[in-house]
Amino acid sequence: MAELDQHEPDQEMVKKIEETRQRFKNEYLQDSSEKYDSRDVDRLEKDDALVEGYLTWRIYVVDDALKMIDDSFQWRKEYGLNDLSESSIPRWMFETGAVYLHGYDKEGNKLFWFKVKLHIKDAKTIVDKKKYVAFWLERYSKREPGMPLTVVFDMSESGLSNIDMDFVKYIINCFKVYYPKFLSKMIIVDMPWIMNAAWKIVKTWLGPEAISKLKFASKSEIQTFIGPEYLPPHMGGTDPFKYSYPPLPDDDFQTPICDNGPIVSEDDTESKEGESEGKDTLESSFNSDVAVKPKKVNFLEDSLRSEDNDKGDTANRTKGVRKPLTTFKGPLLHVSPAEELSFGSKETEKKCLIILNNVTKNQVAFKVRTTAPEKYRVKPSSSCCEPGASVDIVVSLHGGYQASLQDRFLVMAAEMDNAGTQELAQFWKEVPKTKVMEHRLRCHVLESIKPALSLLGDGPVEPGTNGHQDLNIALMRVVACNARLEQKLDGCLWVQKLLIGLVLVLMVLNLQCLYLLGTARRPS
Repeated sequence: MAELDQHEPDQEMVKKIEETRQRFKNEYLQDSSEKYDSRDVDRLEKDDALVEGYLTWRIYVVDDALKMIDDSFQWRKEYGLNDLSESSIPRWMFETGAVYLHGYDKEGNKLFWFKVKLHIKDAKTIVDKKKYVAFWLERYSKREPGMPLTVVFDMSESGLSNIDMDFVKYIINCFKVYYPKFLSKMIIVDMPWIMNAAWKIVKTWLGPEAISKLKFASKSEIQTFIGPEYLPPHMGGTDPFKYSYPPLPDDDFQTPICDNGPIVSEDDTESKEGESEGKDTLESSFNSDVAVKPKKVNFLEDSLRSEDNDKGDTANRTKGVRKPLTTFKGPLLHVSPAEELSFGSKETEKKCLIILNNVTKNQVAFKVRTTAPEKYRVKPSSSCCEPGASVDIVVSLHGGYQASLQDRFLVMAAEMDNAGTQELAQFWKEVPKTKVMEHRLRCHVLESIKPALSLLGDGPVEPGTNGHQDLNIALMRVVACNARLEQKLDGCLWVQKLLIGLVLVLMVLNLQCLYLLGTARRPS
């Protein structure tokens, strides 16, 4: 989120937020409350981050932010965003695979793919197509609030028949008006030259706040933004992902980004309980760190006993771990931090703390999952929290692994109505999905501060060190940049030669004309 969440609240921003809310109430809600969905209005009143998003996107000009809120809320009601579900969209749209979420860019932002060759302009289906895009955006905004998207237009094998300017303008407006601060960047890949004119028009729609986010890349340049592990083979990548429906891709945000593959399923997890400690990572998120057999929990006696036994262990585990500064306020648990866990290369930066606070009147069962189970240890990874109590969860890197911007954590929680003896794993099997609270956390990698000349210092760089790797990366970037400059220079020289040739031809023609005129004027 914004820096305001990480430090003391900026008083000026607080005033702007309150002014925006008050003016919206006075100027927009007085005689036109039916224009908006009451759920959106209620969220605007309670969610500071939402108001701040509109203000930031409109450079803190309250009048502009209010206009954006008005347009956005009217659109949300028109398309029924708060009630839009998978069943609201024609099934054939999901089956085409023209739009979907999958993978991450190098900055850890989710990728929103548009396969342009699969889009055909059709006035009969344009409304459903717009709802289809809105469905994906709304789904993502609820699952990972505050986390931006990178939009990828895959233009390979596309032509003029695939360009629907009305639809493109709608997509632009989704990020320009309806979802503030949602766009990380928009990458146009492998665009045919014949479409240059169309995209020049698109640039005028983006506006100054978004124009810098538009990137054009060839197949050879796309890896500047996205690693090969998330690129399809036709872009030079190694991603084996093939779209199919059902189910929706990335439904559980458990993309296989490591050698061990994705997080195992619920049943596989239970079958692997009791394996050696080397495999007792987040794959076994139903186990406690010491239990071998399925854990039977008496939610009164067991929690009191574990509280006494774990006091010393918790104090040792959390010693030296940084306290989170932000909080996500969920209906069952307040989760700190709100959005991301920060890891670094120093020993003191290899542990993070997640604090869960139970805000209900019942016990709440929780578990923590991750997309990279072999990298992290989580203690405890699964347990329950008493009413009004809090639980400290330590997430630590192990085995020499480094955190990645693509790594994700999922905190799941469900309220327990009965306090009798029950198997925790069985509870998670039986609890309806509608009663499970989910909150996702991304990874932030702390950059170690190095002297400006450290890569070119007096002493030699030892092989295998980070300095050597950084130097290699820097040299590779210089070589790639040099190659691009050479290509551009060659192109310029070619154009120059062509122009010189044309000038010479014109000179010859001019001389011929002068000769003919002179000949015509001579007396016979």
